[in-house]
Amino acid sequence: MTDRRVMAVKSGGREGFAEWQACFARLDPTLELVYWEEALQRPDSIDYALVWDPDPGCLARMARLRVIFGSGAGVDGILLDPDLPRHVPLVRMAIPEATQRMGEFCCWAVLSLLKDARRMAIAQAARDWDYFEAPGRADLTTVGIMGLGTMGARSAAMLQGIGFRTIGWSRRRKDLPGVESYAGEAELPAFLARTDILVCLLPATPETRRIIRAETLALLPRGAGYVGVGRGMHHDLGDILAALDSGQLSGAMLDVFETEPLPADHPLWAHPRATITPHVASLPTRLERAGYVARSIAGFERGEALPNLYDPARGY
Repeated sequence: MTDRRVMAVKSGGREGFAEWQACFARLDPTLELVYWEEALQRPDSIDYALVWDPDPGCLARMARLRVIFGSGAGVDGILLDPDLPRHVPLVRMAIPEATQRMGEFCCWAVLSLLKDARRMAIAQAARDWDYFEAPGRADLTTVGIMGLGTMGARSAAMLQGIGFRTIGWSRRRKDLPGVESYAGEAELPAFLARTDILVCLLPATPETRRIIRAETLALLPRGAGYVGVGRGMHHDLGDILAALDSGQLSGAMLDVFETEPLPADHPLWAHPRATITPHVASLPTRLERAGYVARSIAGFERGEALPNLYDPARGY
């Protein structure tokens, strides 16, 4: 197809839109990008939408909309639209670059917990020579990964490369090299009992809401670590705070929150056993994401199947 097509963009504000334009100008000059407010003035001209949190009802007004692309790994903000046109395919931003970045982040987070990096950062800020013996070793530490999709599988492989023992838990049993698999609600307690550092990479579904709470944290060995990089709805921040205060958790690395940014007065910001990062664990560059969208559109227009379609039955 050589006719000019139009894609509405709502991701990153005006500054982000200028970067999206530059990326797509390199990748597909025949694709016209329009900023969200302009698109709402001409909804009948929109073929594609690249969005993070579209205003409710707006996508439904785009009568010739062919595909909706999520601009981030999750599509939670898109699904909040009660008038979302369910007949239009919704493509998740599940790309190899994001998977690699997530694996890197998980390795950094797990190693930070293992080596007590937060304690050293606090000591440096205070100019305090806080000498202590290294508290852990990778080959003596079991990392339990909740969610063994592409990101969980890649993270497990990279953690194994450092020397960590890895186990995994998911809705259905998985067969991954070097990963002992647990599956279903009945096997969750046994999985947690063996986990020294817990990594949550589950999808956002009704079943996974608040899965990290006081009851599940209590099943971990005392002094375990927690890495929250899936969705903010997975964990109860009050219960994590209580577990840190009691010593049930020795540390937490948190990248995702239900309210973002995390409110400035939240006690986790200053907690000596918590590290807060601003939802950056797996975010690819705009050029990487634009390349994925451009390739997906080109394939779709050739009659090929779209990748990584959102499945309402699974919830992701």
